Amino acid sequence: MTQTPEPIITSQRLDLWLLHARFGRSRGTCAKIASGGHVRINRQRVTKAHAQVHVGDILTLPSPDRQSVIVIRVVACAGRRQSAPLAQLLYEIVPETV
Repeated sequence: MTQTPEPIITSQRLDLWLLHARFGRSRGTCAKIASGGHVRINRQRVTKAHAQVHVGDILTLPSPDRQSVIVIRVVACAGRRQSAPLAQLLYEIVPETV
């Protein structure tokens, strides 16, 4: 039996990407983060959970303590939620420049 390779995903809904990258515990939580205007994609405020995230996009997210922001670059999109170490491979943190 031959196994077909999984297609390479280059874009994905914002709420799904946040879920797969483990920025929320459920899709509903990720949808609230996305639709609440707390996320920016390439400096543009997003208010729709269905906004598309592409590989190479820069996301600005609130930190868990809501005191600062996290700036990340999307490196990959995943087809499903995976373990935390694999989820961290979906993005890289952009260092702050002073």
